[in-house]
Amino acid sequence: MYLEQFFIDGLGCASYLIGCEGAGVAAVIDPDRDVRKYLEIAAAKGLTISHIIETHLHADHVSGNTELQARTGAEIYAFDGAGVEFEYKSLKEGDVLSLGNVQLAVRHTPGHTPESISLLVTDLARSKEPWMVLTGDTLFVGDIGRPDLVGLEAARGLANQMYDTIHEEILPLPDGVMVYPGHGAGSLCGKSIGAVRSTTIGFERHNNPALFPRERTDFIDFAVAELPEQPANVKRIKAMNRRGPRPLGDVKPRPITIQESIGYFQSGAALLDLRTKEAFKKLHIPGSVHLEPDDQLSNRIGFVLPPEVPIILMLPNQDEDAIVADYTHTIYALARVGYDSVVGYLAESLEVWDAYGLPLTSGDVQDIDPRDLHRMLINGNGDKPIVVDVREPWEYAQGHIPGAQLISLGELGRRIQELDAQKPVAVVCATGSRSQSAAALLGREGFGTVYNVVGGTMRWMQSGLPLEQ
Repeated sequence: MYLEQFFIDGLGCASYLIGCEGAGVAAVIDPDRDVRKYLEIAAAKGLTISHIIETHLHADHVSGNTELQARTGAEIYAFDGAGVEFEYKSLKEGDVLSLGNVQLAVRHTPGHTPESISLLVTDLARSKEPWMVLTGDTLFVGDIGRPDLVGLEAARGLANQMYDTIHEEILPLPDGVMVYPGHGAGSLCGKSIGAVRSTTIGFERHNNPALFPRERTDFIDFAVAELPEQPANVKRIKAMNRRGPRPLGDVKPRPITIQESIGYFQSGAALLDLRTKEAFKKLHIPGSVHLEPDDQLSNRIGFVLPPEVPIILMLPNQDEDAIVADYTHTIYALARVGYDSVVGYLAESLEVWDAYGLPLTSGDVQDIDPRDLHRMLINGNGDKPIVVDVREPWEYAQGHIPGAQLISLGELGRRIQELDAQKPVAVVCATGSRSQSAAALLGREGFGTVYNVVGGTMRWMQSGLPLEQ
């Protein structure tokens, strides 16, 4: 048997290539939108990808199933009644898929979604006993799949189903069965998923709080309590996965001249500036949005730009090889969360933009240390900023900057009118990550002075500054 795990940092998504090298066949489980890696590994191992299996209809990322099918001709498999609108092969409880000596037994494990499945893996070349289980978003390292992404109204019902899944499908498995989940740390599909990317049934039985003995009603209360913010564009991503995502094909950089870009901007296109924060603050095009092209780009984009808006990129490097790498990385980072409308990248510099007599600006979002913010708040003069805490309500309740207004990041876009754009605003979260996205959104909406609190509430507390509960 051959097994390879692929992990997307930031989104925390895991996908798998599993197969039999003797028979030369393999399956891809929960494929990412960038399918090149599966094709490269399969070719290197002499494997033909014959099966594409979805453990459920994803809400946090767009699947690469149709892309992989277009390139391999493999069949797509999903649980019967999953509600997808494209052609697929239906799976039912107890079905067994054979890949040479490798067998994948389908277990219906609802709780995260109604159609969620897990795949119990047996390698007949070694034993008839199950060796591992691919749990999708049912069981994670130290956690279980959250039950609210189908809709808040369905959360308690799905938590009730998860209780049955745990006691009828998960806990009866032998302790030695290895667990390979669909997500790891960084994913918003659980509350507090562990950083280790695999585990065993036995370890989780003794150490996973979600598996501790509880009565049904107590478990349901536990499962729906203190859920983190929902991933951006949940409904849109689920709709794309239900329809079948549009294959991206070969991704190649498309240069856009300044003259061409003006027409796009006049039609409502956005400019996503991916240069360093220092370069952006020094000089940038008015109205552009700045985000770092790091592992959090997929998570942050949904809070600053709507997915249907055409996007032109300003890349961090102008070297030819760097352009290809940066452009490709960005296209897949955006496509994973349903942003398929990238027009191209701005192929001319800001110096050329300036030479055309087009406007440039500087500043917008400023970093501020918690101690400096505290001094501004206690001075009480006219420059005293409004503090906006963009964490979740349960985080805010545990301790926040005195006087801070709670508007979680997921709500900021629709509640932005509650803030005065003419007054200074300081945005804070737990560590400074979510607040950076919020600050970018406020900057785009024309707020004159925006501060991003570096290190967030954590650094505020470490600095010995007071918290309010």
